Amino acid sequence: MTLTAPDLHRELRLTIVVHGRPAPQGSKRYAGHRRNAASGRISAVLVEQSKRVKPWRALVTTAAIDAIANGGARYTPLDGPLAAEIIFTVRKPASAPKRRRTWPNTRDSGDLDKLLRSTFDGIADARAVVDDSRITHVTATKTFPSEHPEALPEPGAIIRLYTLKEATP
Repeated sequence: MTLTAPDLHRELRLTIVVHGRPAPQGSKRYAGHRRNAASGRISAVLVEQSKRVKPWRALVTTAAIDAIANGGARYTPLDGPLAAEIIFTVRKPASAPKRRRTWPNTRDSGDLDKLLRSTFDGIADARAVVDDSRITHVTATKTFPSEHPEALPEPGAIIRLYTLKEATP
């Protein structure tokens, strides 16, 4: 039997609110070759193109650690099948219309899959989850401030992590 989203029971386990500009991860540029001192092998050096990735991951990690600490009880990293729900609030360009709903569908707002990658890595760095490979269901939204019911007033993200269980009849 294949389980679909309505057949799953999910329990909210952690809510993380991150303030700061979301940054995508994934595009790398070639920066030459180097020899590995231990093995002597020559390999290509690839460098992250976006300078904003490390600061964003650090913000996510710090916010996750704070959310865990605010939970009060002893926290165990989430394990097993997990679901993530993320609402990214991205910076609205000055040239965008002010009086009507617009969509963050330009290169400046970042690819949603790459935003997820950098965010999941920050969550894993905080030990909020055993490993980000445990996340099997994702709902992600990219929006501008005040243009979605759950949008933050400034750039950032609301991240909700759920444990998944088979629904009982």
